[in-house]
Amino acid sequence: MTTHEDGSTVPRPASESFWEPHYQRNIRPWSGLPNAVLADITADLTPGSVLDIGCGEGGDALWLAGKGWKVTAVDVSATVLERARAQAAERGLTANVTFEKCDVSQSLPNGSFDLVSAQYSHTPIDIPREQVLRRAAESVAMQGLLLIVDHASTAPWSWNQDPDVRFPTPQDTLEKLGLDENHWQPIRVEAAQRTASGPDGQRATVTDNVIALRRADR
Repeated sequence: MTTHEDGSTVPRPASESFWEPHYQRNIRPWSGLPNAVLADITADLTPGSVLDIGCGEGGDALWLAGKGWKVTAVDVSATVLERARAQAAERGLTANVTFEKCDVSQSLPNGSFDLVSAQYSHTPIDIPREQVLRRAAESVAMQGLLLIVDHASTAPWSWNQDPDVRFPTPQDTLEKLGLDENHWQPIRVEAAQRTASGPDGQRATVTDNVIALRRADR
């Protein structure tokens, strides 16, 4: 429940109702490392402005800020955002990164960004995911990059161990976005394998769907 100044309460939105208790329960220290695909794709980019959608504890946002990017990072959980802000202050990065509470199923921050990153934006909550990703695309500045990285396999430590789950291909996701091919240049659209580390040091080979598109008239 959310309490207003007059003492009245209203139910939390569905996403907040799931993720806020999740992060309140989960106090395991985070690795502090960025997602591998993000680090690889941005390695040679000139730092600019970036929108990090569903930032969690801020691993990507803080890494990007440390590389000179001006980061706007959003998440629906106030608890996880406080952790991220504390890490930014500890690492002297508060001038380069802003953490905002935002339910991305409803809206995204105003403005345009040189990089819009949506890393593993899967959720057990039913949200209009294609709509969220279209909003993400609309937030990309001209010549900017849209980067979507999705799970394409289940790690042994994943919360979802349904053997019948079917992951969409990168082409499936790209098709559902319905972007105008005359205004988007594919940089990378592929399923790629990597070695992932679990919360207790486990290691496993997993597959990521990678969609990297540059916004530019052809």
